[in-house]
Amino acid sequence: MSTALQELELSGFISSYVPFGKKKKDTLYRLTDYYSLFYLKFIKDIPSNEAGRWDTLSQTQSWRSWSGYAFENVCFQHIEKLKQALGIAGVHTRQFSFLAKGDDENEGAQIDLLIDRNDNAINLCEIKFYIDDVVLSKETAEKLRRRLGVFRRTSGTKKQVFLTLITTFGLVKNQQSLGLVDNVITMDDLF
Repeated sequence: MSTALQELELSGFISSYVPFGKKKKDTLYRLTDYYSLFYLKFIKDIPSNEAGRWDTLSQTQSWRSWSGYAFENVCFQHIEKLKQALGIAGVHTRQFSFLAKGDDENEGAQIDLLIDRNDNAINLCEIKFYIDDVVLSKETAEKLRRRLGVFRRTSGTKKQVFLTLITTFGLVKNQQSLGLVDNVITMDDLF
């Protein structure tokens, strides 16, 4: 790792991680400084005299996407709180992201956060930023089932896999969530 990358990581501007099942040479970097993320997305190219921008901006898909990414960063920075909420604070864990590229024969999947536990289990975490409780649709539930299947198939894990939803306000229990989502963690658990 270059000195510049080390300094950026030590100062909290970026974080590094090795994806699940990969080697150190496959390390990925993520911009984690909140102001830098906000500046690059929303301020850099906007004229300073543009009035009413905030009211308009906060209603856009771009804003919702950025909020989701920022919420993911908050979750990554509060792993110990996530472990407490899961009741596994005393269990040694390693954290990963996961990406399986799809091809003509196999579907791919991207998983926000895996908590690989030394007690023979893995929490597969789906991180969702919503302005209200999450309501799983049939389509979303099926997508999550497929994601679980892709992870089990491509990782070859024999560990128990728990689907964990991390969200801002919670989950409305319905036909789709029952038997699928094992744990729900809200932002209240992080602070």
